[in-house]
Amino acid sequence: MTQHNRSLVTGLTFVATLGGLLFGYDTAVISGAVSAIDANFIEPLNLSETARGSLSGWTVSSALFGCIVGAVIAGWVAQRLGRKGGLLVAGALFLLSAVGSAYPELGIGPIGGLGPRALTPFIFYRILCGVGVGIASMLSPLYIAEIAPSQIRGRLVSFNQLSIVFGMLLVYFVNWAIASQGDDAWIKSTGWRLMLASEAVPAALFAGLLLCVPDTPRWLVMQGRSAQALQILIRLLGHGAGQATVADIEASLRVQTDRVAPSLFAFGSRVVVAGIMLSVFQQFVGINAVLYYAPLMFKNMGATTDTALWQTIIVGLANALSTIIAILTVDRWGRKPLLIVGALVMAVAMLTLGFLFQARLVGVGALCAVVIYSAG
Repeated sequence: MTQHNRSLVTGLTFVATLGGLLFGYDTAVISGAVSAIDANFIEPLNLSETARGSLSGWTVSSALFGCIVGAVIAGWVAQRLGRKGGLLVAGALFLLSAVGSAYPELGIGPIGGLGPRALTPFIFYRILCGVGVGIASMLSPLYIAEIAPSQIRGRLVSFNQLSIVFGMLLVYFVNWAIASQGDDAWIKSTGWRLMLASEAVPAALFAGLLLCVPDTPRWLVMQGRSAQALQILIRLLGHGAGQATVADIEASLRVQTDRVAPSLFAFGSRVVVAGIMLSVFQQFVGINAVLYYAPLMFKNMGATTDTALWQTIIVGLANALSTIIAILTVDRWGRKPLLIVGALVMAVAMLTLGFLFQARLVGVGALCAVVIYSAG
């Protein structure tokens, strides 16, 4: 690539990876607001301990339900509106959910005056946030893959995963910075709203930059707009490579149209089951509990609010560093060995943490166990 090509590819990749950053940011921002949400919306209901815990868990995790919806409709959205159009939808949902979850009383009643009645719109906006996350999680890497030159495609797509963990780390710093402006009472009345509203800044940047980028050449060819696709590819790859790539895309689309769709189990049922179970266990290992409840967990271990948020930042740093190491070593060491090592590290860290809790040793050792678990 020429320097001009490299700059263009880098710029388009940066815009797309903002979707990944918002994935991490919007899912982890709730960690700083859990105590305030409980105090404002759930505790006044005077529920039993079981019902209170269940409602709090649903409130915090409701965005994950939206993620499922977003992932399900992402393919349809990408086909109908394009990769750029789908990401614009995600950006709009991010922006709307940021304002709505920070001020769920908007359009219903006075800010801060509805009490527990604001919980339902709050959950609604968090679900909208999840839908945006689900769409972006599918379309950001797809956009990068379809605009990236083949020789660096894998490397550029991996940046999306890095941007997810960087988004988590960024919001941990933002939550700490906001919380440091007041005491616990201020956080429960005002600070939590600012934490959630802070999502609007990267969301607005994402949506604004998307207006300045083209859709992917592959989608344009699928819509019969090969001339427009060629113009983009010439800018990305040069004239000769651009023409060859358009021809390759058109040929691949003809093959997809002509041939019978392969069986889901064409490579064997064990491969499909293993892939599905990897995704399932990725959730079952409990990483979401750490992402959402790390500050609360550290406070229950005796830390102050400020210290708990700093310890959460340390966890985020470990997560980001381990992701960088994985990206740099995956082609050398292989996917399977890294998965095995990561699973063993998480298992040992959780067993250690369990024994420490049982022995009521919740100091530096417990923090180290959580950090090692996050790195795994």
